[in-house]
Amino acid sequence: MLRTVNRVLLGLLGLGLFALGGGVLLGGLDLPRHWDFGLPGWWPFRGPDDVVLGTEGRTRWRDEGWWWPTVIAVLAVLLALLLWWLLAQRKHRLGGVLVDSGDGAAARLDGGTLEDVIEKEAQALDEVSRAHVRLTGRSTAPAAHVRLLLEPHADPGRTLERLSRETLAHARDSVGLDSLPSTVRLNEVRHRARRAD
Repeated sequence: MLRTVNRVLLGLLGLGLFALGGGVLLGGLDLPRHWDFGLPGWWPFRGPDDVVLGTEGRTRWRDEGWWWPTVIAVLAVLLALLLWWLLAQRKHRLGGVLVDSGDGAAARLDGGTLEDVIEKEAQALDEVSRAHVRLTGRSTAPAAHVRLLLEPHADPGRTLERLSRETLAHARDSVGLDSLPSTVRLNEVRHRARRAD
């Protein structure tokens, strides 16, 4: 869901910036005169001497009582939305995992240490060129996000099965978890084509 919202927002933002930049470029380079075509009457930028926001546009509502509160409210809402969107992008990295030590007390294992162990074991699998692991969630219920870079000859199904059955199972069992939900992303190493002479 978040990925779709990101794509739509970035697409709309890009389209708006493209239209605004194109409009300024048309007027700034005086293309209507050089290429002999007309612009609609509402078009704001007609030539190189036009400004993006003129004096009348900047001062039109300055003396109205509602103007400044409205501007401040709109900017505050926009800032809040942008901050929410920025924070929604981050999947918080897990600082530590609680491990049952067997004596009734819980020990805390550093999240980065567990990530490194899973990475090294995943990278030791056949056909895996590189691995990256990030743990998220709660200290009592972590989740693993794994990215594997596979060799060109790799069998993704077999690699995924070994990762699940061996690497992630070892990590789950070593910290005494009932489950370790995992998201795995597989990419392939790209080699440049060789030219045969």
